[in-house]
Amino acid sequence: MKKKIAILGSTGSIGSTLLKLIDKKKFIISFLLANKNYTKILNQANKFKDRNIILIDNKSYLKAKKLNKDNKLLIHNKDFEFKKIINTKLDYVMSAITGIAGLKPTYDIVKFTKKIAVANKESLICAWPLLEKELRKNKTEFIPVDSEHFSIWSEIKNFDPKIIKKIFITASGGSLFKFNVNSIHKVKFKDVLKHPTWKMGKKITVDSATMMNKCFEIMEAKNIFNLNYDKIDILVHQDSYLHAIICYNNGISKLILHDTTMEIPIFNSINSNNVLYNKSTILDLKKMNNLKLSKIDLKRFPVLKILKKLPKKHSLFETVIVSINDFLVENFLKKKIKFIDISKNLLKISNSTYYSKYKYIYPKNINDILLLNHKISKNLQTRI
Repeated sequence: MKKKIAILGSTGSIGSTLLKLIDKKKFIISFLLANKNYTKILNQANKFKDRNIILIDNKSYLKAKKLNKDNKLLIHNKDFEFKKIINTKLDYVMSAITGIAGLKPTYDIVKFTKKIAVANKESLICAWPLLEKELRKNKTEFIPVDSEHFSIWSEIKNFDPKIIKKIFITASGGSLFKFNVNSIHKVKFKDVLKHPTWKMGKKITVDSATMMNKCFEIMEAKNIFNLNYDKIDILVHQDSYLHAIICYNNGISKLILHDTTMEIPIFNSINSNNVLYNKSTILDLKKMNNLKLSKIDLKRFPVLKILKKLPKKHSLFETVIVSINDFLVENFLKKKIKFIDISKNLLKISNSTYYSKYKYIYPKNINDILLLNHKISKNLQTRI
């Protein structure tokens, strides 16, 4: 029997990659969801014979409805409810919606699926206690899709966190790693968006250049693996071949590596261990012999100082950090601020008394997070 799956964010890089890897003989698409890219999602639906599609953006929804003249597809808008589409529990869901917009759909879909693979950072950073409770309540299996977290999860998913001495996640160093640190203020817009090893969207490429993406990954790892922040660290590895190092209390350390492609964690999130992924090399000795690991330089990546300000217990302060960073990166991409202003303003604003208070306020539901995100975005409009 074919397994029923759904993809939240099917037109983005993660969703598109998953669709390339799907064996049509084994899987059937229950529905696809996207924000604005109505032409791509319509093509995806026709190719995979998916009857249901969801478009969040209202203009895109109306345009898609016009193109669906023969009513071959059932097109739903942002007011949809999963229970109206899903009759029986799905076998697998990929949550790959970018940004805070992916939080509520990720949380809401948990009860309707046996397994969920999550690539939405905001769900894991801002709402992990709420999401984890929902996962347990519905006995839904969870898989992190980010390459570093998938690598760690694949090794320690059934282990007691107490046996872990230290976990290192690796960072490529981003587009500006070889740029003279004293000349960062002169960096050109186009140089920031040239990632050396990964093909990514503009937002995550900027986060990689500031190293904010690694701050987020440490916050995710702390939540997912139930570890204290002092047990997680970062090493620079420019080739992005080594993804994590796990050091155990018994003196043994393990290196987790795979080719520089998101296909591997995505493939393994939907397939069992006996399904062969035949595109990768067994071992790249050239890269293994030239790992060139190095510690993080805070002068080059000052944004990492934010890690020292994070509370031990989960709070709404994580939402504060995500929201401020989103706002600043958006304004950099609109060329309203300089690259160096991202780290400088993030540290300054988040350290203010007004925002520091959220370290002691805890989210009771998803709405608390969404309302705070909206409030912060509105408040920051007057600063830029």
